[in-house]
Amino acid sequence: MAGEGNFGVSGDVFLAFAVCTGAALATVIGSVTLVGAKAENPRLLAFGLAFAAGAMIYVSLVEIFFKSVLAYTEVYGDKDGYRNATLAFFCGVGLLVALDRFLPNPHGTLDHHEAEVDKQIHLKRVGLMAAIAITAHNVPEGMATFFATLDDPVVGLPLGLAIAVHNIPEGVSIAIPVYYATGSRKAAFGAVAISAMAEPLGAAVGYAVLAPFLSQAVYGGVFGVIAGAMVFLSLDELWPAAKRYSTGHETTYGLIAGMAALALSLVLFK
Repeated sequence: MAGEGNFGVSGDVFLAFAVCTGAALATVIGSVTLVGAKAENPRLLAFGLAFAAGAMIYVSLVEIFFKSVLAYTEVYGDKDGYRNATLAFFCGVGLLVALDRFLPNPHGTLDHHEAEVDKQIHLKRVGLMAAIAITAHNVPEGMATFFATLDDPVVGLPLGLAIAVHNIPEGVSIAIPVYYATGSRKAAFGAVAISAMAEPLGAAVGYAVLAPFLSQAVYGGVFGVIAGAMVFLSLDELWPAAKRYSTGHETTYGLIAGMAALALSLVLFK
């Protein structure tokens, strides 16, 4: 590799952190979509939640799971690599199922009146779980961007740009439920900013502590688990919540638009 053995060069480290941080800040751009939003617009909320679900499902199945397969394949070969990635994916699903047991899902038990009363509680939970999943996803993503740039900026810079584009709909998926739950743009921006910080934090931890222990097998497991967790979250939380506030076709349009946004970013920046 072009930069192998140069991990101690301060200029390279600074550039790698700059690329990682810039990609992370793109997450906040997604929350800017709230600036013109009305306090009560259930159709916009339904579209936004469905958009988030579509974006998260697409990027999880097409990009993140594929990264898990590639990483595992380098270590175990094609057949065992795909098998291990699949196992990691369903471990991620199981992790969210376990979390769901500790945080019971309210939308399956509330009647219409109770749903209106507890709407804010439900949306806070949706926003929290989206933030947890995306923050967990951002940690290894930040490490991947950082180490790719540190090793070879020619590879790392386009990767950072692609991740920045991916991060915009991720910001939407956190900001919209938090905003509608709290009515506060500051709270929405704050939740997005905290999630965004996970990328440079992951890079810093990786550089300071994990560099000697990182391996393709570790990356394969992390990306597989994250993919499964994000798909479960989208289908169990974001999509039902979107349908709950929908009065027309905005959920379908939002789902497809979210997938299209992520697909476009992959086509443009591959």
